[in-house]
Amino acid sequence: MIEFEKEVTGLVPDHGFTHGAKFHADDVFSTAFLRLLNPAIEVTRGFDVPEDFDGIVYDIGRGKYDHHQQDKEIRENGVPYAAFGLLWREFGTYFLTEQEAADFDEKFIQPLDESDNTGSENILSELMEKFNPGWDSDASYDDRFWEAETFAEKILIRYIESIQGLRRASDVVKKAMEESDGEILILPCYVPWKRDVIGSSYQFTVYPSNRGGYSVQGVPKSKEDRSLVCDFPKEWWGCDPSELPGVSGVATARFCHATGFMGAADTKEDAIKMAVISLEQNR
Repeated sequence: MIEFEKEVTGLVPDHGFTHGAKFHADDVFSTAFLRLLNPAIEVTRGFDVPEDFDGIVYDIGRGKYDHHQQDKEIRENGVPYAAFGLLWREFGTYFLTEQEAADFDEKFIQPLDESDNTGSENILSELMEKFNPGWDSDASYDDRFWEAETFAEKILIRYIESIQGLRRASDVVKKAMEESDGEILILPCYVPWKRDVIGSSYQFTVYPSNRGGYSVQGVPKSKEDRSLVCDFPKEWWGCDPSELPGVSGVATARFCHATGFMGAADTKEDAIKMAVISLEQNR
């Protein structure tokens, strides 16, 4: 469930207006985002904004949240804003910290904004456009728009939940790092750990597996270099599970990935032992 960083009640009005007919990822995600801020919002699609319209207008009307005017805003890195980017810039920190919101803009929103402004290829933009009725279809553009909006809303919810989950995971990982030995990190449960562990002194992580038993995973050298600080012995890589205990000398060892980045054992003690043997051999 999404947690808000700030109070959002009354932040977004109960009425919105965006353009009608064919839609793109920009207006679909903008609508989904506004609905997260105000689930009660009623959005009208059309071609002319009523003069007396009392609400938020976006992706049309050449106002604060439009980008079709000649003097449209452009980010410092050269990526032009579209409606979603403009809305996120103003309201994104109601969901995420400033740094998290900036990272989300860079990774998720900017490719959509650039695609909408320049026609550059983007798989998510292309997917959203597929919700439009085909040239020989009798389907309603409005009906298809709301199908796409529901899909986009789920994507945003899951993505934001994931980012917020990483923040909570960081607390668990940092506590475990303080309590472990500096080389083998023992986690109480699986949590995303790489963001905090890569670049530290730790070379392996051990945690309960959702398949039962315990996983032991090597720490990559960097975010860009997936090779490990310390490898498992090569003879373990892809070894048949029935032979691995004899080959490794670890009684309950049951798996070592064919690329050598992860192993598994039935007990925590043996998972740790797999890491210890690897460290000793590497030395």
